[in-house]
Amino acid sequence: MSLLDAQTWTGKILLDGWTAGGGGTAPAYEPATGAVLGETGVATPDDVRRAATRAAEAQAEWAARKPTERAAVLRRAGLLFEEHAAEIQDWIVRESGAIAPKAQLETHVAAQECFEASALSTHPHGEVLSTDEDRWSMARRRPVGVVSVIAPFNFPLILSIRAVAPALALGNAVLLKPDPRTSVCGGVVLARVFEEAGLPAGLLSLLPGGADVGAAVVEAPEVSVIAFTGSTEAGRKVGEAAARHLKRAHLELGGNNALVVLPGADVAQAASAGAFGSFMHQGQICMTSGRHLVHESIAEEYVAALAEKAQHLPVGDPASGQVALGPIIDEKQLKRIDAIVQDAVGRGARLVAGGTNEALFYSPTVLADVAGDNPAWTEEIFGPVAPVRTFATLDEAVALVNENAYGLSVGILGDVGLAMRLADRVSSGKVHINEQTVSDEATAPFGGTKSSGNGSRVGGATANLESFTEVQWLTVRSEIAPYPF
Repeated sequence: MSLLDAQTWTGKILLDGWTAGGGGTAPAYEPATGAVLGETGVATPDDVRRAATRAAEAQAEWAARKPTERAAVLRRAGLLFEEHAAEIQDWIVRESGAIAPKAQLETHVAAQECFEASALSTHPHGEVLSTDEDRWSMARRRPVGVVSVIAPFNFPLILSIRAVAPALALGNAVLLKPDPRTSVCGGVVLARVFEEAGLPAGLLSLLPGGADVGAAVVEAPEVSVIAFTGSTEAGRKVGEAAARHLKRAHLELGGNNALVVLPGADVAQAASAGAFGSFMHQGQICMTSGRHLVHESIAEEYVAALAEKAQHLPVGDPASGQVALGPIIDEKQLKRIDAIVQDAVGRGARLVAGGTNEALFYSPTVLADVAGDNPAWTEEIFGPVAPVRTFATLDEAVALVNENAYGLSVGILGDVGLAMRLADRVSSGKVHINEQTVSDEATAPFGGTKSSGNGSRVGGATANLESFTEVQWLTVRSEIAPYPF
């Protein structure tokens, strides 16, 4: 049986059932070829308001369900991601431009997110507090109500499900706004999985659309929490809007992540890690290795090895054969990548590999001798570009890592003792010793510091409970307390 039968969802949004969106329809494109893969519905702010009202109604009944009933829906959802993995992966490959292993990773993680979230339903949701009064005093966690999830195009399934699954498991309803460029694999897929898993109507609404829909899912009175993943620029706007309405916003934003190669590191292994960190999914990952800090004693050898990797990585249509890199998501993003690379060379950087494109396929690029004020070093490129600088001392490496505005992920390659000393001194939401910067697990708290986010986390029981519940203080006496009035 097909999970994604086009007759079910073509030209529709999910709003208490599949229905026409007020914004009409929009094509789903294949960036590798320009072909139209299908047609999704487009929501309007009015649709969002109706969805929010319905979500609040459905949420009260859902929160009152037995925890094991909610857990069962999440487990079934995980099994459906596994059962229909091949069909879902085909959409991820074609709609987002992912290579097959990356698509396989997305469906695997999606299943794991659901399995992990199912355990949240029966996880302890509070604690007994000490008190000087003649009463019991408790802090218990309650669902926040309605959660809005705004997800990007680059890992469309993972970056939606990692918030949708725990929010639902903990008794909330969800309004999901996927990126318009990946509305099927980042939206329709989730809607259909949970529909087949038995999630009651109204608890998950699929609302593709533009900035007006994004604003509406933040501002809807019924919404208490916004889980946003995307650029820092857009995240600031979401945070500002949420603050005006006194709502919590969990912001997972951009990154310009440092990969530090310590003296004495195995250069061949380090270059392999660096190539993966910079070129995986065309560098369109918030955790991409965007800055290579290499000790001066091995820098030239490392640059040569990294360039060798770049020059031999095949680029092409991921649906047509074995390639390492697929297309950039659209022409606007490709032009931005190329402009940064060409400007970097104009400012004195040395182009060692790449720097060219055919259509939306950008070649893996290595830049050496990149100055500290070069935009290729200071900005998040979001493309397959590996800028390299050198350092001489550990203190210099610490300063170079921390001087950047972002603080999402750091990879450190080489001597573990030296790496531990460096790890203790860097500001980053994640530090990986003897791994590159791209890593995620359903059991791990994920988030960044500085311009990479506002300190919130998703993933793992503790972070998900913090993100998608409210703490309520509850006291109980055996009889009515005496008062002096």
